[in-house]
Amino acid sequence: MKTLLVFKVLFPLIGLGALTGAWMLYSDAREFIATSTATEGTVVDLVRSRSSDSTTYAPQVTFTDAQGRAHTFISRTSSNPPAYHVGETVRVLYHSGSSAQARIDGFFSLWGGALIVGMLGSVFTLVGLGTVLVPMLRRRRAAQLRASGRRIEAAFQGVEHNTSLTVNGRHPFCVISQWQNPATSQVHVFRSDNLWFDPSEYITRTQIPVYIDPADPDRYHVDLSFLPTLAG
Repeated sequence: MKTLLVFKVLFPLIGLGALTGAWMLYSDAREFIATSTATEGTVVDLVRSRSSDSTTYAPQVTFTDAQGRAHTFISRTSSNPPAYHVGETVRVLYHSGSSAQARIDGFFSLWGGALIVGMLGSVFTLVGLGTVLVPMLRRRRAAQLRASGRRIEAAFQGVEHNTSLTVNGRHPFCVISQWQNPATSQVHVFRSDNLWFDPSEYITRTQIPVYIDPADPDRYHVDLSFLPTLAG
């Protein structure tokens, strides 16, 4: 499906790009701290910023540099509720040659950008890689079970939607079968891998082949190789 292709290709690219950006922000903050001068400043105002669904407040800070010159800047980070109050004394880091780039010496003021971009990049990367690695691991497990597992015939029970997964408003199908273990009399229910078409009309048999791990029947692979494959 095209949507799954987007997850496999576009999400990892976006994620890796965001992680690269997070590393650049992190490196920039480290360099800024290493080359900056520290002094004390005072919060003189809280600058309000409105978006479509929220309002945040950024502290406006005034400080005096080593040459006795006064400077005022607005923090690049804002929050709601405000992280600072008017009149509060804060530690300020600045470059003597560019005091306008001063920052409050606080965790989010220095590292917030790298943290947020890094978290977004991690999510996109993990989702994208997951769509590649999970099917790969399933194929590997299926191959191992076909090679060394025990083949049984499970009674076909029907076809159900896997409502735990939704792509473009659709749920995939899975084939349900069950088998009673003669050694324990326990009934095991097997669910196949996801199918993006309804296989009901193509299942004319009453028994579905399943490969199980003899030591752990809950580790299994439902063999649907008798079904046609989805075009495209």
